[in-house]
Amino acid sequence: MSEPGGLRARKKAQTRGAIADAAIALFLARGFEQVSVSDIAATAEVSKPTLFRYFATKEDLILHRFADHNGEAARVVRDRRPDVAPMTALHRHFRAGLDRFEPVTGLNDHPQVVAFHRLVFSTPSLAGRLMRYLLDDEQALAAALGPGIGARLLAAQVIAVHRVLARNNWQKIADGRTAHEVHPEAVVDADRAFARLGRAAGDS
Repeated sequence: MSEPGGLRARKKAQTRGAIADAAIALFLARGFEQVSVSDIAATAEVSKPTLFRYFATKEDLILHRFADHNGEAARVVRDRRPDVAPMTALHRHFRAGLDRFEPVTGLNDHPQVVAFHRLVFSTPSLAGRLMRYLLDDEQALAAALGPGIGARLLAAQVIAVHRVLARNNWQKIADGRTAHEVHPEAVVDADRAFARLGRAAGDS
């Protein structure tokens, strides 16, 4: 009798999570370059082939948290109500993320999250891989916004704004402030940035 699909999916998710947790713990403790894939596989108690079935590269072991948000901006635009302008929908979505202190907005002061971002921003191979994710997001958003160079230019601006806002929020927290202290400034920065994007898009 075959195993139910739901149970298989849960087991796969558990294995993927265990591998990722082991990798991130080792990276934070030793540094990205000092940890091998063999170290991670041994800690997670899986084989290297099994590890690579879940994560194609060593960089993906830590950047999967960003990958989980891939295409998010495009989905926000596609799923918005017809009477809501694209930039308005994206603005509301980012603001909601700030209010929830989502790590992807940079506005999260959990020590592991702060250390995680520091590791990503200070490791060239991780920063380079992250740019690949951002370029994928940009292409997906451009497709959602419509055809032509105008949509591509606007998508590039949106993704750049997300990146700059998140990095700015994280830096303030890394400098010793709490997420709740930074939150009002982060909201003002986001409002200003998306207002400019709205004007660039011609939103009314």
